Amino acid sequence: MTAPTLSAFPRPVEDLIPAARDLADQLGEIPSRNRIKKELRVGGPKADAILAALTRTDTPPATDPTTDPADTTPDPIADPAPVADPPPVADDMPPLVSEQAAPVADLGTKVTTDAIPTAPKSTRRAVAWPVILLALPAFVAIWSGWVGLGGLTGFGVVHPLPGIADGFSINSAITLPIGVETYGAYALYIWLSGRVPEPARRFAKWSALGSLAVGALGQVAYHLLEAAGVTSAPWWITTAVACLPVAVLGMGAALAHLVRTHD
Repeated sequence: MTAPTLSAFPRPVEDLIPAARDLADQLGEIPSRNRIKKELRVGGPKADAILAALTRTDTPPATDPTTDPADTTPDPIADPAPVADPPPVADDMPPLVSEQAAPVADLGTKVTTDAIPTAPKSTRRAVAWPVILLALPAFVAIWSGWVGLGGLTGFGVVHPLPGIADGFSINSAITLPIGVETYGAYALYIWLSGRVPEPARRFAKWSALGSLAVGALGQVAYHLLEAAGVTSAPWWITTAVACLPVAVLGMGAALAHLVRTHD
């Protein structure tokens, strides 16, 4: 026999009578009250009502011996006599609910950061003064290399204010280390600061790397020419060195514009 479908609501007795009849057919007799409770999963009052209905239904009616049995055979097509519905009875079995368990609130101890003492974080910044020690020898080497290369490529003493201050003169070779290396350091700072728009940061990155590469090539060129005893640089080196102040000015102006431009 197939067990009745579980539901969250109790089934009425009328819906359980067909299942009880099937059980009686299988057993060959009217099942007991406990068997009905077990198989149909109902309480005692419903089992009594089902048992009473089976008893009324399965009791054969008294027939007249003189009557032809064929005349007393009930018509299977005819509607059965209406059975009075038993009064609703209370079900002592709790309704079955879904097997899915309801979410259970976590009653464990709530750990908060307020209750856990934490060690104070150090706010002391890293010192930067060792950079000065690193920069001093590099400044001497870079300055002398650029000034020396400038002397080999036509840079030298000039009078920038003729007719105004004829006695004022300056060696134009110093523009090379000031322009190239200062721009490289500034662009490197803009790139690594992360406080500028992305286009400015990208331009600063590549221009800083390019400036440092040009500075290294300038030092290499000067030392090679000096070691070879060359007193005048080749034309292509002179051309490249002469364009450096203009290139530095253009890159510096472009970077300053990008830094002040918001996305």
